[in-house]
Amino acid sequence: MVLRPLGLGDLLTGVPAIRGIRAAVPGHRLVLATTRALEPLAALVDAVDEVLPAVELEPLDWTGPPPELAVDLHGKGPLSHVVVADLHPQRLLTFDSPGYPGPTWYPDEHEVRRWCRLVSEGLQVECDPDALDLAVPSVTPPVSGVAVVHPGAA
Repeated sequence: MVLRPLGLGDLLTGVPAIRGIRAAVPGHRLVLATTRALEPLAALVDAVDEVLPAVELEPLDWTGPPPELAVDLHGKGPLSHVVVADLHPQRLLTFDSPGYPGPTWYPDEHEVRRWCRLVSEGLQVECDPDALDLAVPSVTPPVSGVAVVHPGAA
């Protein structure tokens, strides 16, 4: 289970870390908890098997057994850590905060590198911060020959 229920740019900056998590647990089903609006985009991340609709900092509507691994790619503090900890995973990966051991959060670190470092240090796996590509959607684009992405556009 991976928590990342934020905006477009946030999901995109988390893609390399999600791929790193997939590399660490290749035989497992990877569930990404993200917003409903981002479900179509999340489906283009080749490491994601299932999308669980989520709302920022609210409990997840998870009916399955406790996951073997839950990763907080939402933030550094206990509010988001509680969301994944409440699933009672066998293993929890978060940044260090009161009651939650983990790697140190550096506020000036680039976000893509920050999430890759969490995964690399926490799961002892390589995580390539340049692995940002998504699959090409299987729909006809409204315009051809262009691609427009505006992180932060919600």
